[in-house]
Amino acid sequence: MAKQRRRNTEPAPKLPIGEQRKELRFLLSFYAEHKWKALFALGASFVGSSISLLFPKLTGNLIDKVREPNFISTHLWEIVGVMVGVFLLQAVISYFSSITLAKITENTLAKLRGRLFHHIIHLPMRFFEERRVGELISRITTDVTQIQETFTFTMLQLIRQTIFLIGGITIIVLQSVTLTVPVLATLPILIFLGITVGRKLRKLSVEAQDISASATTIVEESLQAIASVKSYSNEEFEINRYQTRLSEYVSLAIKTARIRSMFISFILFAVFGGIAGVLVYGASLIGLPKEQGGITLGDLTSFLMYAMFVAGALGSFAELFGQIQRTLGTSVRIREILAEQHEDESHTTPPEPLRSITLRNITFSYPSRKELHALHNVSLEIQPGKRVAFVGESGAGKSTTSALIQRFYQPDSGELLYNNINANDLSLYAVRSQIGVVPQDIVLFGGTIEENIRYGNVNATEAEIIHAATLANAVEFIEQFPEKYKTIVGERGVKLSGGQRQRIAIARAILKNPPILILDEATSSLDSRTEHLIQQALENLMHGRTTIIIAHRLSTIRTCDSIMVFSKGEIIERGTHNELMAQPNSTYAKLCELQFGTQQ
Repeated sequence: MAKQRRRNTEPAPKLPIGEQRKELRFLLSFYAEHKWKALFALGASFVGSSISLLFPKLTGNLIDKVREPNFISTHLWEIVGVMVGVFLLQAVISYFSSITLAKITENTLAKLRGRLFHHIIHLPMRFFEERRVGELISRITTDVTQIQETFTFTMLQLIRQTIFLIGGITIIVLQSVTLTVPVLATLPILIFLGITVGRKLRKLSVEAQDISASATTIVEESLQAIASVKSYSNEEFEINRYQTRLSEYVSLAIKTARIRSMFISFILFAVFGGIAGVLVYGASLIGLPKEQGGITLGDLTSFLMYAMFVAGALGSFAELFGQIQRTLGTSVRIREILAEQHEDESHTTPPEPLRSITLRNITFSYPSRKELHALHNVSLEIQPGKRVAFVGESGAGKSTTSALIQRFYQPDSGELLYNNINANDLSLYAVRSQIGVVPQDIVLFGGTIEENIRYGNVNATEAEIIHAATLANAVEFIEQFPEKYKTIVGERGVKLSGGQRQRIAIARAILKNPPILILDEATSSLDSRTEHLIQQALENLMHGRTTIIIAHRLSTIRTCDSIMVFSKGEIIERGTHNELMAQPNSTYAKLCELQFGTQQ
């Protein structure tokens, strides 16, 4: 099967303001069912942040009243009580605001992860040709975590710092316009730089996310193929591949940190330089009459604290907007996946069991290789209950035909029929529920033997599982394990031998009890006794079913009702074993001669 992986290395998308709003609306759409709770949490955060603005004023009052007679007995405990009350109220509001938003966000992002997984798992096979598994895992985990951080922490901080900025500016302007000018002189420049730097940070962040996904893919692929890695002694090669991607990620992360640090440093220099000027100038006004612009020490302290609030808010905006920009960039990648057209999800069943298969003039090219025909004008008919073998060299079209029969792909032209019903008139579930597959490369899930067999029918009883294992000749080795059917098979079934995995797969297919069966023969590398047990199990499985055998060992298909010889995407010969052997110069006879050394 011709496949070509697409590596997601296209430049990070540049989002104009309109697109940023679109991405933000997309993310907020997941909060729709919690909108009133979210608004309450954000409103509470607004109130709690506003209360914080009382602290500089209370501090200024405290300083001014220290010099008054009988301060301790008349004013101290009054001011302390007010402060404690204010801070306690703020703490309570902040707690309920944070916990409410955290609950909403966790539930919402669980819903987003669920929707992503639901969508990905229903995407057609062509999608998985172009995407690597590690990249998709990164989208569900890392990218959604990025969103989680934004909505649980960044949004609250953004509200808090916005209140500090607007409230602080308003208060210091009302206190003293003269003192405010040095603080606000650099504000337009800082806003402009903030927008510019924020866009740059978003671009770098999306690129970093893509590289992170690529690095995750390398880890996932290496660990899945760990036996091959060790067999070829390629541990260092895989380490170097991973380290290369990590180095690229680190370089981008450092570049991002450098830009952010320079921006924050400039903000601190500009704003705190202004505050230093205010401090010097303000100190000269202490003690002057009010009509000459005089202020008290408490007024100056209060003013400086509000100015610090403003400076802190400005300093934090670069980081907060950078976080939001990264999240919007992440949203682009998630929306790309959700925009992919998924397969038909309807669970309608056929009017009767599907037992016959007909292909009429089927032509097909893989989506990633449209210029090459994997199948060209292929026609065949498989009658109910018959056994048909597909033979031919690798890449001839055998597995592609099997994939089309399972409706993993849509033919470019021609008709595919089951029981003389056009495939397009049947749901995917209606077709795939009727087909059982025993592949050559057995993939087991990392759970127990029972769970792997039950995968053929998730509603099966324990007795049905044991019966399927018996017919698959699997009971013999299952009973030898101390935990029997509860034995953990390990990642991809690594704790079982090839023959044991094969029999588990056969038991799974027996439990499904499909009217159509596809066998990708896999007994060539097994010992004679195990091969005999599997052949017996396959006979039990094939009994009474329409069976397609993708043959690698020609000795196993001599009794088939029909043998179809594929070459370069076409069927060039068809007939029984004896009929094909009797044809002069037949490709099938030559294949037999190559395999057995003499014509059979």
